[in-house]
Amino acid sequence: MSFITRTKPVDTGMGSGASQLKRTLGWPHLTALGVGAIIGTGIYTLTGVAAGLAGPAVILSFGVAGLVCACAALCYAEMASMSPQAGSAYAYSYMTLGEMVAWVIGWSLILEYTLVCSAVSVGWAGYAAGLLHGAHIPIPDSLLAGPEAGGFVNLPAVFIALVVTGVLLIGTRESATLNFVLVCIKLVALAAFVALTLPSFDAAHFHPFAPFGFGAHEMGGKKYGVMGAAAIIFFAFYGFDAISTAAEEAKNPKRDLTIAIVGSMLLCTLIYMVVAACALGASPFDVFSKSGEPLAFVLRQLNHPMAASLIAGAAVVALPTVIMVFMFGQSRVFFAMARDGLLPNALTAVSRRGVPSTVTMITGLIAAAVAGFMPLSEIASLANAGTLAAFIATAMAVMVLRRRSPQIVRPFATPVVWLIGPAAVLGCLYLFTSLSAKTIIFFFVWNAIGVVAYLVYGRANSRLRAIDAAIQP
Repeated sequence: MSFITRTKPVDTGMGSGASQLKRTLGWPHLTALGVGAIIGTGIYTLTGVAAGLAGPAVILSFGVAGLVCACAALCYAEMASMSPQAGSAYAYSYMTLGEMVAWVIGWSLILEYTLVCSAVSVGWAGYAAGLLHGAHIPIPDSLLAGPEAGGFVNLPAVFIALVVTGVLLIGTRESATLNFVLVCIKLVALAAFVALTLPSFDAAHFHPFAPFGFGAHEMGGKKYGVMGAAAIIFFAFYGFDAISTAAEEAKNPKRDLTIAIVGSMLLCTLIYMVVAACALGASPFDVFSKSGEPLAFVLRQLNHPMAASLIAGAAVVALPTVIMVFMFGQSRVFFAMARDGLLPNALTAVSRRGVPSTVTMITGLIAAAVAGFMPLSEIASLANAGTLAAFIATAMAVMVLRRRSPQIVRPFATPVVWLIGPAAVLGCLYLFTSLSAKTIIFFFVWNAIGVVAYLVYGRANSRLRAIDAAIQP
């Protein structure tokens, strides 16, 4: 069988012994993983970045990105409930589109999850720096920002990435329980922000509504307009795909994964649009968009300094949930690829607590290094390219299996699949073209490196190749 087209069966085994992950997560934990990943940097930090690209029409940007993600989420729910195993879009591609495509998607997910961890670490550092300055703690500015922001290294970003790595090494259920508590803190803080900004809502701040137009157009290396902003804040929505990486650790995956993926997506889209509308109503977009901590900035402008500090404090406490979820997801993708033989087998090592410890530590160290030296907007944009590729692959996987294996039992079936599937693919392709030219080039360079790595190592060490060779006469 050609290494390009060989696929795994849909009901493929999920490992055993040292390579078996423990089933410890129920639907509340899985939903909290999704909300923990989705409600984070996108609302606490990227709201300002996106508003600067789209103006008040950033609300539409959230809506567009949310709609595309909703289509992809329905496809993820079908695949995850049908084949609950670690690996997410990588595993789905391997079952339907072939080993070569699976490798490219896995390689793209490695890019996505690592960069998300780094981006959120930088977003967290912005709020942490504000609190440190407010407390008059004498830390040099050169240690609070990376080189492109005029500093030397973003030390708080490095710090939080390494702390989260340590928490994940403690255990899966323990990490998920902590995430649940922090998500509750995050939601209470956002509810307080809405309550405090509504009395100061000024509709005049929404005129002109779309100063940069609808389509994405590039100026100074950035894509402006509703779609340009959507391509950036798309980053804020895709936490639900991290839920699918936990499929192998779900107690009742056929039920719990569907509830968590669809539920977290719908809840978070509503929250994003409401919070963005309140921020825009309380402050002109060209004012708060310049702040690294936009929600806290808006509250200070409204003369709520104590509330601003509490919001910033909530961000400092709760944003690490996003890092935690995506670092969790990254380690599971690494784990799945290594278990399939495409990466070194040493990466499949699981600790006594059921944690793939080696890949968790590797992910944490790389994320910390990137966070220390790269700016938020660059990291978020680069991360989006890998995510869009994964979403396209998952939607394609659903449609391929509907044609190839219609008889397979599907605990959750994507409704009107021949509308939702193509909509997810076309929407993701459009958002991909809305990314900056530099991001698109970097994505293809990254995957060119990945293809070389696969041809040098993965193709020869593939577990599926060994099985094929053993059964051939």
